[in-house]
Amino acid sequence: MIVAKVIVDIASSLVDKVFDYLLPSEDFSVGQRVLVPFGKISKEGYIIEITDHSDLDENKLKSVISALEPFSVINKDQLELARFMKQEFNTGMCDALRLFLPAEMRSGKVKELVKINCYIQDETKAKEYLANTRKNATAIFGLITLLLEKGELSRSELGKKFNPSSLKKLIDDGIIQTREVEVRRKPYNGAVAEKTEIILTKTQQSVVNRITSEKNIYLLHGVTGSGKTEVYMNAMKKVLESGKTGIMLVPEISLTPQVLMNFRAKFGENVALLHSGLSVGERFDEWKRILMGEAQIVVGARSAIFAPLKNIGLIVIDEEHDGSYTSDSNPRYNTIEVAKKRAELSQASLVLGSATPSLVSYHHAMIGNYQLLEMKERINKKELPPLKIIDMGNEVRNGNTGIFSATLKDALIRTINEKNQAMLFINRRGFSSFLMCKKCGFVAKCDSCDVSLVYHKFENALKCHYCGNRYRVLTECPACGNTNLSTGAVGTERVVQELKELIPNVSVSRMDNDTTKTKDSHLKILSDFRSGKTQVLVGTQMIAKGHDFPSVTLVGIIDADVSLYQSSYTASEQTFQLITQVAGRAGRADKPGEIYLQTYVPRHYTYKLASFYDYPAFYKKEINLRKTTNYPPFTKIIRILFTSEVENLAKDTAKVYYEKVKEIQDKNKNDFVYLGVMKSPIGKIQNKFRIQILIRINLEGAENITRKLYEFASDVKRNDVSIFVEIDPQNLS
Repeated sequence: MIVAKVIVDIASSLVDKVFDYLLPSEDFSVGQRVLVPFGKISKEGYIIEITDHSDLDENKLKSVISALEPFSVINKDQLELARFMKQEFNTGMCDALRLFLPAEMRSGKVKELVKINCYIQDETKAKEYLANTRKNATAIFGLITLLLEKGELSRSELGKKFNPSSLKKLIDDGIIQTREVEVRRKPYNGAVAEKTEIILTKTQQSVVNRITSEKNIYLLHGVTGSGKTEVYMNAMKKVLESGKTGIMLVPEISLTPQVLMNFRAKFGENVALLHSGLSVGERFDEWKRILMGEAQIVVGARSAIFAPLKNIGLIVIDEEHDGSYTSDSNPRYNTIEVAKKRAELSQASLVLGSATPSLVSYHHAMIGNYQLLEMKERINKKELPPLKIIDMGNEVRNGNTGIFSATLKDALIRTINEKNQAMLFINRRGFSSFLMCKKCGFVAKCDSCDVSLVYHKFENALKCHYCGNRYRVLTECPACGNTNLSTGAVGTERVVQELKELIPNVSVSRMDNDTTKTKDSHLKILSDFRSGKTQVLVGTQMIAKGHDFPSVTLVGIIDADVSLYQSSYTASEQTFQLITQVAGRAGRADKPGEIYLQTYVPRHYTYKLASFYDYPAFYKKEINLRKTTNYPPFTKIIRILFTSEVENLAKDTAKVYYEKVKEIQDKNKNDFVYLGVMKSPIGKIQNKFRIQILIRINLEGAENITRKLYEFASDVKRNDVSIFVEIDPQNLS
């Protein structure tokens, strides 16, 4: 008896367990996808183990119907990683295993792209055929002559040049042979940088030597412009030379074209790309190239950590502080923790790189859990550009109620006149954050979510940034009929409009979630800016990190207070990071740079320390605050989120769960810093009501208590209420 332990591909906690099936032969392997009978239907599944016994009676076992591919699609380390995610993040095994495959592959919506190629196998026979052919049969002569010269061409290409009936005749007569050839769909096909050999500085070489000499977790703290990318690439080169593979993660899809170009210039076709912005076919083909060993380096956003690489020697997470490395939708996971486990399984080094490391990572380095590597100078040996703080309260008192201070206006005009480039950063898209009635205070809100609608002037619509719903723009208040409506805080659209009013002939690009929805839109916007086709780039945090534009001499931070006053204990940290990152885009080449930061609280310590780029001082102040107030990294925050289309069901389930948590608290009083149940700050998203339990616990008891909370979540199985347990979530809204 050969038994397959199968996880059925159904994302439901009710069936998230192993099912036993008989295997009809020995031609199956662990990690293979199979079709299995499940109730009255057939479902896809994953073989996670093959054994010779089952706890069930053999006569009651059903048999696997067939294999969906003739090979394993999930390797041994990936299976172990899925088990780790189930234990560490309470992720369902099915949800975890799905991460390792292109989504469309599971539903059969994508497959290999093949073309029919034509060639002449017997040259002598072809020439004899020509000798017996009428001289005026030009298509016959042309086809045979061309194929004898070129060797092999696609049938579709030949069909465009010659009469298709002549081609068919030659195929039928056996003169031309055909065969199927798999075609790889290549993302960013034109994204190729010029290959240059760069000699590393002593600091860079020292860092590369450290990374590649000993397996460890390294925190690379390098100022913006210090050459971290060259370090990553040279470390990868050493890893490849030792016969191993590597993963390079970036936080934003917008960064992948630039990183990909650099890596392709150095490693050619050894590089594959994985992220959600690729087309269905491109993602499948890149995944298969990696699976088949045709690419040894994978570049991508957080999902690339699940790439089907074997024998990994190095994993790099650039801009490791970025919140996008935490998945806050199902399946929920922390990419850095996943990367640690994957590095451990592969005996690989893990490098976490940033100019502004997360406080948690820097704390790990300070207490010896990570090895700290530092790069304190820019490659060009120049000082970081001066950052000037502008008090917008003074601007208002002086009669300037616009979004640009007088100083920034002058700097923008001067920059454009000198034929240099500028970047304007505001972490809010749209034209304004809301539309409000000045008479009664009515604010337009989304029907499906408990949030205000954002006004998008360019599209002439009100949009919800949580569910994507669109509404017509109001011309009068639906509550009182008043036509005097006001708009809220400015967004990227408004900045572009006012910039064009200030400098009418200026060429501007806007980069945010609204302008980067189409395929290759990131590449187009960045290419236009890099080439000088556009002079000013206005954008959200997409433009804040990683980009290298030699002609950028001016950076303007329009409203620094956007992130400072969000309701999160990490608000100051995130603000410091954003300021430092976006400021680092200026003055990266020979031309000096200047940065202007506009704020209504110019004396805030975050701005003062950011203006000196003094990360160690900021860390010291912020870590003391965290210790005093019992926030991470000295405690763990756990959020249990309950969502349901019926509000009372979410509330009642949360109450039942809360009582169980209270029982744990009574037995472990010293471990609990805080416990509370409440409505989420955003009480409804996509027609689902949201209730949350917030817990803060000391590190000593965190693991034990977290396990119990996971067990409770698994025990409370309901189809009408979803329960998510999140550890140190980035977003508590």
